[in-house]
Amino acid sequence: MPRTRTALLGVLALLAALLSVQITGSAPRATAAPATFTHPGVLVSRGQLDHARSKVQAGQQPWKAAYDAMMASSYASLTRAARPRPVVECGSSSNPNNGCTDERQDAIAAYTQALAWYFTRDSRYARKSIEIMDAWSATITDHTNSNAPLQTGWAGSTWPRAAEIIKYTYDGGWPGASRFATMLRDVYLPEVINGASTKNGNWELIMTEAALGISVFIEDRAAYDKAVRTYLARVPAYVYLNADGDLPEPPAGSSIDTSAEIIKYWQGQSTFTDGLAQETCRDFGHTGWGIASLANIAETSRIQGQDLYPRIQDRLRHALGFHTAYENGAAVPSWLCGGSVDKGLGRVTEVAFNALHHRLGIAMSHTQRYTETHRPSGTDNYFNAWATLTHADNPD
Repeated sequence: MPRTRTALLGVLALLAALLSVQITGSAPRATAAPATFTHPGVLVSRGQLDHARSKVQAGQQPWKAAYDAMMASSYASLTRAARPRPVVECGSSSNPNNGCTDERQDAIAAYTQALAWYFTRDSRYARKSIEIMDAWSATITDHTNSNAPLQTGWAGSTWPRAAEIIKYTYDGGWPGASRFATMLRDVYLPEVINGASTKNGNWELIMTEAALGISVFIEDRAAYDKAVRTYLARVPAYVYLNADGDLPEPPAGSSIDTSAEIIKYWQGQSTFTDGLAQETCRDFGHTGWGIASLANIAETSRIQGQDLYPRIQDRLRHALGFHTAYENGAAVPSWLCGGSVDKGLGRVTEVAFNALHHRLGIAMSHTQRYTETHRPSGTDNYFNAWATLTHADNPD
């Protein structure tokens, strides 16, 4: 049931004091970034890929169905042609849409082709992934208009997944890898590294996922540390726990701090309970994106040797359970979003469910039912792709 207590708005200051992540100047040495980065290590590790590949080769489910769906998609087509452009212009809701869809889908295609290479060991897929990445790194110079940060986050979270697999598992060579790294460093990272504290939380989480993945590929420890710091401050400002008090945490670095401002930021919701998210009363679709990035960041950090799951697992498990319960048919109470929610969470639960349920042993009945009935997860054509294949019941 919802709870109310005195708001603990000073928690952010305590969090900042506890964080050892520092970025510049004479501050103490950063401790979040690994001394040596693990590759491939953005969202998926070599061990995870090998586990999933063995399941596909054995014809086991749900991996075989997920693999078949991926290979049947247009993203795995060897005749696919990249559609890069120098400036990608994206307004609100991608209007105008000048290269927005093309960029996102080409990034997913590069990742799909990289996965296809790893699973089949057919070098044609690796070369196609390289062709797509090279086309964009030779062309793009900027993102513009109001959705530029979010668009950069969507594509920027996907590109490194592809690049990591190709650079560190394909022995055929990638002469353009350095230019691709320069593209990520100069075109993408500056757009996402500083977050978006006053935007809806899915923006900052998606941008931070991109910043973290890029940091791994280009091995930028300062950027990695900054991304972790942004993440750890954003998570409690995105998912509420009863222990937070009367009100959710305000987003760090913003001027949103009064009761009225926080309630407005939470879509007018004034009653709070475990697992409610800042965008729940907006719609479950955007909330699902935020939850997906929340899990994806923790997954990459785990691969890199700094497991963030213990620090965010309570918020993540409650967020999943809260939203999947309503997706599964639970009645919406009158105190929640005026008694009506806009469902459509999306197939975004595989990474988090695997980490929390299969690795950590947390019982998650609502999330399990939702996840297993929405397999294979496929892709949302934005930044989530093939998570049933890569993460379902994956112990690595």
